[in-house]
Amino acid sequence: MSRSPDRSPAHPDLRQLQDEIDRLRAQDKTSETTIAALRRDVEAYESSTFWRLTWPARTALEHTPRLARALRVSTKSCWWLATGQFPDRLRMYRRKQTELKADIPHQEEIPSPAETLPQPSSRRGQSRRGHRKETLAAISFPRHAYPVLSIVIPSYGQVPVTLRCLRSILRHPPSCPYEVIVAEDASGDPDIAELRAVMGLVLIERSENLGFLKNCNEAAKTAAGTYLHLLNNDTEVLPGTFDALLARLQTDGGIGLTGSKLLYPDGRLQEAGGIIWNDASGWNFGRNDPHPNRAVYSYSRDVDYISGASIMLRRDLFESLGGFDEAFAPAYYEDTDLAFRVRASGLRVVFEPGSVVIHHEGVSHGTDETSGVKAYQGRNRALMLERWRDALEAEHFPPATHFLRAASHAHGRQTILIIDHYVPEPDRDAGSRATMCVIHALCNAGWLVKFWPENRQRNTYSHPLERLGVEIIDETDPHSFAEWVAENGSDLDHVMIMRPTIARAFLPDAVLNTDARRSYYGHDIHFLRLEREAEVTGDTQIRQEALTMRRLETWLWPQFHSVLYLSQYEVDLVRELAPTARPHAIVPFCFTPDRTARPVTPGATILFVGGFGHPPNVDAALWLVREIMPKVRLRVPNARLILAGSKPAAEVRALAGPDVTVTGFISDEELARLYATARVAAVPLRFGAGVKNKVLEALHYGLPLVTTPVGAEGIAGLESAVAVADTADVFAEALVALLGDDALWRVRSDAGKALVADGYSPERFGEVLLGALAAE
Repeated sequence: MSRSPDRSPAHPDLRQLQDEIDRLRAQDKTSETTIAALRRDVEAYESSTFWRLTWPARTALEHTPRLARALRVSTKSCWWLATGQFPDRLRMYRRKQTELKADIPHQEEIPSPAETLPQPSSRRGQSRRGHRKETLAAISFPRHAYPVLSIVIPSYGQVPVTLRCLRSILRHPPSCPYEVIVAEDASGDPDIAELRAVMGLVLIERSENLGFLKNCNEAAKTAAGTYLHLLNNDTEVLPGTFDALLARLQTDGGIGLTGSKLLYPDGRLQEAGGIIWNDASGWNFGRNDPHPNRAVYSYSRDVDYISGASIMLRRDLFESLGGFDEAFAPAYYEDTDLAFRVRASGLRVVFEPGSVVIHHEGVSHGTDETSGVKAYQGRNRALMLERWRDALEAEHFPPATHFLRAASHAHGRQTILIIDHYVPEPDRDAGSRATMCVIHALCNAGWLVKFWPENRQRNTYSHPLERLGVEIIDETDPHSFAEWVAENGSDLDHVMIMRPTIARAFLPDAVLNTDARRSYYGHDIHFLRLEREAEVTGDTQIRQEALTMRRLETWLWPQFHSVLYLSQYEVDLVRELAPTARPHAIVPFCFTPDRTARPVTPGATILFVGGFGHPPNVDAALWLVREIMPKVRLRVPNARLILAGSKPAAEVRALAGPDVTVTGFISDEELARLYATARVAAVPLRFGAGVKNKVLEALHYGLPLVTTPVGAEGIAGLESAVAVADTADVFAEALVALLGDDALWRVRSDAGKALVADGYSPERFGEVLLGALAAE
């Protein structure tokens, strides 16, 4: 079914109708001329000597159809053997037979006695064709007046292959309004008639062969969608194929072109993005790996190009670029050239691993690069090299080198390896939130980020990190750290190690195998936290652990080019204890600025937030419930306390009662609800170190706060927004004041929001972090 590219809803005027009538008359005149010429050719052929001499053989074959079919099959088989097509044709035949069997309803698989009687051959053929037609009619696509996505499928015969692709789209369709366009390139295959039975399909039947590239360009002109998905007919889409690509384009205006992970039918990886070397030769990243779900293939990243078997971009961008460049006709390197032109326009080319497609490579054009359309591969590589020589020399590597960077189009990008104990879990602990702030800042600055979790575990927190473009070198990578850094160390510009025990384990191999700058991100000074705990608890074992940790941290600091802590008092302590160290104070956490005044919250709910796998939070909860809250209830009998956080120990769970709720783990959404409905926050820490995220987080939500000197540590200007108390009596008095005085509540809420918005924005965080990493 052809379709006009005019998508205007307006009614045509009289002049437009007359023009259309004139066009149709001219077309009819051309058709009559063509028919007359064909008739003359037929008459000449039928009067030829060859036609007369072959009359006996043709007559015999007309009366022996089985012999005629055998001769046709034999002739085709000889041709396929000579051209190397026989293995692919045999697979196609077997697949078609399987699909035909699969189309028959289950109850018909066991024939009735009457069906076992011999039937005339013509009747059996009619039955088979009738069933085939009914099955095709059952394939039905929706028709939307205003599709968001146009799926364009070029084809050249191979109807069973195309039908397999269409069925996969029906099984896993886009969630948005869409259309499916099949552009049949004048193959002459009589089976094309079967596609006309597919309801809702936009079928374009060419009258002359254009070749793959021009066929795609012309088909795209008929598309009505905002977005264009170019999909080979020898593919099968899997769940989420379309939505993952569409989400990429819709949520990031800087991305111009995105595409899918390609698999072989046997499950091996065919491609996870493509690499182009500086000689214009190509490399399908990950090709033939039997483990396509390894982390190295599972993170979104910039790439040199994506094979055109499954790519998506805005239709207006495709049109503005003139589609595929017809200099590469009939095929090969047109997708690579398109990616280079998209990038030259200022947009990114991004591989999306959430979109997965099975690609039956070789069905369309075979695999022999010396014959057929495949022969154009070498010619077009030379054209690519000539056209993009400057970009290839400046932004691409020599063949088969620097895979760490080449796989991510990262020739000139800063590349960093971050090492921590596990993949960040930002809804479970503040340290993970701080780590995520670092990662976000580096990604926003264009750095290529690799993350090595010490426990090597892959979990539900891996995917959000990979969507940011971070490769996690987890258990799916077979290399040890020593092996990995020995192979990739030369491509690293920076190594950041977090926490003292992690640094002790990984620093030697990092020093030995890379010249990259090294930074140490301590989160807090561990020995200081342990010393304070020992002072409160009197535990001699903890005091000994503090001495051991002090020796380790003071030894580590001078081994790094930059030592990062979250407050100036920690930086001053590092300088005092290790004069040769190079410490820097960075912004501890980042929050999207929000200066909207929060309405006064009624009620008497007090909120304490903390991960209870952390000893300071356990001690704070016990002190709050046992010593502070009884004093509060003497003045505010209806006061209610919520202890919100993961991993509550048995002694914390035992605090639950009529007026105390222990939540256990809660989602970010539930935490935001608690911040929004509580009257006041309490952070009663008696020991600890570093800047406390829970303090800044409460202020960000406009929730007035009471804390201790330990909780207030390292936050400049906090005294104007927060009550600081060092005894149970003073702490309780400050809580009671905020519970009962709306005017005081209003002042503290506004001051806290302003403090966080001014000093803890992502922009400020990134500026300070990048400055510290580059400092000499």
